[in-house]
Amino acid sequence: MNETIGTILITVGVVFDVLGCLGLVRLPDVYNRLQAATKCVTLGTCLILLGVAVNAGWGNAPLAIKSLLCAAFILLTSPVGAHALARGAYRSGVPLCDASVVDEYADSQTIKDYHQAKAAARTAEQEQGHAKAKTA
Repeated sequence: MNETIGTILITVGVVFDVLGCLGLVRLPDVYNRLQAATKCVTLGTCLILLGVAVNAGWGNAPLAIKSLLCAAFILLTSPVGAHALARGAYRSGVPLCDASVVDEYADSQTIKDYHQAKAAARTAEQEQGHAKAKTA
């Protein structure tokens, strides 16, 4: 019975992983690709690890515990990593695809403050460059 449940979990996990990989290839921009990778691959990988734990059972407790710990680690780190990548891509100017309808982050105070600070730093660098050119 445990082997059947474990095999079903592993199979469903592999299907989710394959769909996530297809999303990485087929979706139009980095933000959509990150969404596909994070949602599908996180769920798929966690289901595979859960299936391994079920197949291992209590007869092989160290393997079951390791697979559950890996699943917990993936659940905690994958969304955080995807958020950091998306935020970095947005701040560095990677455009959204043309079919995107809403860009709520563009109107946020955080991004406005970031662009103001970036412009101020650029102005300060230019002034320092002009001051060095005058002294040379």
